[in-house]
Amino acid sequence: MVKKRFVRFPAGIFLFLLLSGLFSRAFAGAPVGAEEIMRRSALVQFSSGNDMKTKVTMRLLSKEGGERVRVLIMARRNVKTGGDQKYFILFLQPADVRDMTFIVWKYPQRDSDRWLYIPAIKLVKRIAADDKRSSFVGSDFSYEDVSGRAVEEDNHTLLREEKYAGKEVYVLKSVPKDEKSADFGYKVSWVDKGSFVLWKEEYYDKRGNLSRVFTADEVNTIQGFPTTVRRTMKNVQTGHRTEVTYEEVKYNLALADSLFSERSLKNPPKAFAK
Repeated sequence: MVKKRFVRFPAGIFLFLLLSGLFSRAFAGAPVGAEEIMRRSALVQFSSGNDMKTKVTMRLLSKEGGERVRVLIMARRNVKTGGDQKYFILFLQPADVRDMTFIVWKYPQRDSDRWLYIPAIKLVKRIAADDKRSSFVGSDFSYEDVSGRAVEEDNHTLLREEKYAGKEVYVLKSVPKDEKSADFGYKVSWVDKGSFVLWKEEYYDKRGNLSRVFTADEVNTIQGFPTTVRRTMKNVQTGHRTEVTYEEVKYNLALADSLFSERSLKNPPKAFAK
């Protein structure tokens, strides 16, 4: 009869092995819920760092080959991590929108506040909640696309896991909880399993037809944050598309809260455009 031998481990080693197993399962192979995936993706896309500033070039391209260009400076400040945010945008080009400004105060649990200042007529225009789905300065992006839609506004389902452009991704379907809160019936998102970068998003109208497609065309790591520096939104029903490039991206600048005020809306700091 073979006697069984038991090896005694010191308590410290046993605890180390136990915790190592727990942590490896928690961080390497643990399943992530659909809403949590979308929440992490939103943090990467809209909340990296304490604040951010970038120069943005938008190319508006028609099906017939026409082109219009918008150049602007955009700043974002996180008031609470994963929560309230403030955005400030100053338009530089073309001449008809130069010095126009746009401010967003974003709240996760209620509609964001948005103001647009038109210097030619010295008018501060508040963007109503229903207008957040309107085109942002003639582009294929909406006002809501600029600062992001609250994750909690939709029901999310993990459809599958697959490869997209050689990268392992989650594929998720998001349906608005209140159909009146969105101009789409549902959307399908391709989210990187490692970095949670949003690589692609398809928007379907309320009849189930594909309407718009977002793609991340170039993602760079800047100051440790994965950053989509080139992106495209295409309206597949009209053939129009908007190509966006981020340049001079900087994070953690300690931007003053006063930048995101009504005073700056009418009189942007001169140093901001530099």
